[in-house]
Amino acid sequence: MKPSPPLPRKLARPVRRLGFAALALVNLVWGGWAVAAPHHFFRTFPGFGLHWTASYPPFNQHLTVDLGATMLTLAVLFAGAAIADKPAVSWLAGIATAVFGTLHFGYHALHAGHMGTADRVLSLLSLIGGAVLPPALAATHLLEESD
Repeated sequence: MKPSPPLPRKLARPVRRLGFAALALVNLVWGGWAVAAPHHFFRTFPGFGLHWTASYPPFNQHLTVDLGATMLTLAVLFAGAAIADKPAVSWLAGIATAVFGTLHFGYHALHAGHMGTADRVLSLLSLIGGAVLPPALAATHLLEESD
């Protein structure tokens, strides 16, 4: 009888698939919001009383809709990674997102807009997470390679 794999290895697949699915859902909601109601998105993103995009005036409908289109594209990548659950697909989604996320973080690290300190810190932490989490999820395939 084959011994049971250690707990981290057992959890790798469900955590990875759930993580990519959650990222797909978040990007689908945010992207749909930005495309369907760009002015509202600009004024109120990310919600919860925070106004991060409005900290970079003036409102530009074209750029806001383009951001929404980018988020919808990320949603497709993440959904594909969650559904296929293949290393090549996960790594493609993870690395592509890391490129976008690192560049996006870099801009905001250098430009504070009109954000206060707390909003800026929260914003930068979320951007770091967006750049690091997808490749970290892809890396969980490495836990399963030793089977």
